[in-house]
Amino acid sequence: MIVITTPTGDIGRQLVDRLLDAGEAVRVVVRDPARLSARVRERVEVVPGSHGDPATVARALAGADRLFWVVPPAGFHDAGPAGRYYVEFTRAACGEAARRGVRMVGVTSLGHGYRGPAGLLSAALAMDELIGASGAAHRALALPFFMENLLRQARTIGEQGVLALPNAADRPLPTVATGDVAAAAAELLLDASWDGRARVPLAAPEDLTPVGMAEAVSAALGRPVRYRQVPLAAFRAGLLEHGASPALARDMAEMVAAQNDGIYDAEPREPGSAGATGFGQWCREVLAPAVAA
Repeated sequence: MIVITTPTGDIGRQLVDRLLDAGEAVRVVVRDPARLSARVRERVEVVPGSHGDPATVARALAGADRLFWVVPPAGFHDAGPAGRYYVEFTRAACGEAARRGVRMVGVTSLGHGYRGPAGLLSAALAMDELIGASGAAHRALALPFFMENLLRQARTIGEQGVLALPNAADRPLPTVATGDVAAAAAELLLDASWDGRARVPLAAPEDLTPVGMAEAVSAALGRPVRYRQVPLAAFRAGLLEHGASPALARDMAEMVAAQNDGIYDAEPREPGSAGATGFGQWCREVLAPAVAA
């Protein structure tokens, strides 16, 4: 039995489909079961609730041997620091997994070994330390910037020909497609041979700067798209203006500052850690249709 958290998220949704296609028994933990597709509801066991709740986790892991772990966003208006949220949300699950001998495959940040503050990324790395200390068998999928983050700008890209981020224009920003993350997670969950703890870095084959990303978007759309770097202070102020808590705005700004400082370079990537999807391919297959729509 494989337990999947965040089964309606970008990664979890694709992962559930892969595991069902492989004939696996799947149980999902979901706050709102109505968000599951009819196909999924018919073929999985559903545990309603939050996987940050100890009682819900205990029910979900009963009789299971594998767990896919993702900490969901805390919410735009949450007032607490991300580090505390990630650790407290994960504490019950990793303890329960260790006690029951459940192997965990989790989503975390690339950048292990970085020494500065990194906001949300520091929170994910602190979560990894907690899981490691619990004794649970664990594979941490260490990931950089999600390509799918750019889908939020599909309308702006299409109407204004602008890709805007607070990231340094000339600093390579490693990316990864969520489809590649789901494929890597499925491979680990279907592999019965591993034990212990290890990190599994995963990123696209090429590291483009944001300017290079805009050029790839231009090529995919067949029309010019330029990059605009948003000053970090303006980025943080914009978050606050749109209702983010001060703690979230600080964590987001620290994350970007760490990206600009090379946090993703702090963790070595092996030659085999490259994902299958290049950024240009993703732009043609995913972003261009979204812009057209």
